[in-house]
Amino acid sequence: MRPLDPQSIIQQMHDARKRTLVLIDGLDTKQMMGPKLAIINPLLWEIAHASYFYEYWVLRQHLGHAPIRGDVDKLFDSIKIAHDDRWDLPLPILQDTLSYMRQVFDEIEQALQSGTDTQRDYLTQYAVFHEDMHTEAFTYTRQTLAYPAPAIRQIIDINTVDIASGDVQIPGGTFLLGASEQDGFVFDNEKWAHPCEVKPFSISRTAVSNAEFLAFVEAKGYENQGYWTEDGRQWLKNSGLRAPVYWRKTDVWQLRQFDQWVDLPLNSAVIHVNWYEAQAYCRWANRRLPTELEWEVAAAAQPDGEGGLSLHKRYFPWGESEPDIEHANLDGFALGTIDVNALAVGDSAFGCRQMIGNVWEWTDTDFMPYPGFKPDMYADYSQPLFGNTKVLRGGAWTTRRRMIRNTWRTYYGPDRNDVFGGFRTCAKEF
Repeated sequence: MRPLDPQSIIQQMHDARKRTLVLIDGLDTKQMMGPKLAIINPLLWEIAHASYFYEYWVLRQHLGHAPIRGDVDKLFDSIKIAHDDRWDLPLPILQDTLSYMRQVFDEIEQALQSGTDTQRDYLTQYAVFHEDMHTEAFTYTRQTLAYPAPAIRQIIDINTVDIASGDVQIPGGTFLLGASEQDGFVFDNEKWAHPCEVKPFSISRTAVSNAEFLAFVEAKGYENQGYWTEDGRQWLKNSGLRAPVYWRKTDVWQLRQFDQWVDLPLNSAVIHVNWYEAQAYCRWANRRLPTELEWEVAAAAQPDGEGGLSLHKRYFPWGESEPDIEHANLDGFALGTIDVNALAVGDSAFGCRQMIGNVWEWTDTDFMPYPGFKPDMYADYSQPLFGNTKVLRGGAWTTRRRMIRNTWRTYYGPDRNDVFGGFRTCAKEF
């Protein structure tokens, strides 16, 4: 996001920490560790790792402080500690972990109140967003393990729903893909905006709903091998699924939300589907996923008044104003996806709805560096995932509004259906 003063960053830190604590509240010692699974971390380890990130980059690497604990590098460094080893570490008990987290927080807050230091502020902002990304992971961990829903619910009024069916046609032209140096804080994989030629295309106004995906399921889409890629067929065989991972059929179709089963909300965006499932749906529907370029054009571009694309990009789909509950389903308050037709105020210039929030949207693009890529100080943020993952865009209902924007890129393997992924589609031909 745009550059902030130290006091504003401190406020963000307090909010991020409050969310971390809410997401572990009520969990017992066994739940804080959980089973050893490839798609999650033990929460007791992960909350300390988020604090370690602040300590390592801001206090130690930049300000030269000594470690707060002598064992932190052996316990909480995600680069050096293999994923499966994190359950077997001599982790401090929760009380001592929280004490370590408070010490880090207090030292960071004190540092931010000491003079002017743009690098300190940049690194702390980076660490806040890192914690925000982990709170999203804490949330899907609770979903994966069927823990009770976290106590973050806030009523969101979405009584006004303007139907946004069908496609919008978007003209071709030159588009600057990526972030600019005027955007303030951005991650290395967003750097820098570079001209790309996009052909005219047609993209759905909304993300795919549960009702639309249910039609694919009931047409035996999971059983028809012709809809699936070779890798997708292997994943399907291994998973044994015949519907999205958190769906079940009783008298009616139901959806598991944390530890509760509810009737499937038909108009809400489908979520917890992976890239293979999205691709199979597209083949069944005779559609396709948008490319990353097309997605950002649909979210950020504006018409030039002459049948082409303006050179001006929007920071958010609706313009430059910061998101609020009228624009996007963010910050976790809805505890799930909402009606794909809701929140018309958040439409892009071309009429695409909810391109920010509700669900991360799979694209057809492999996660790769932009031209001239150079890693930031945290060199392992992007580089190890290039060529191995798919790009998702737009944020989900869990994503914090302070960090999301049109140029944000996230990335997961095509098999990940535990994350908050959904999708929208494009016409095959335009």
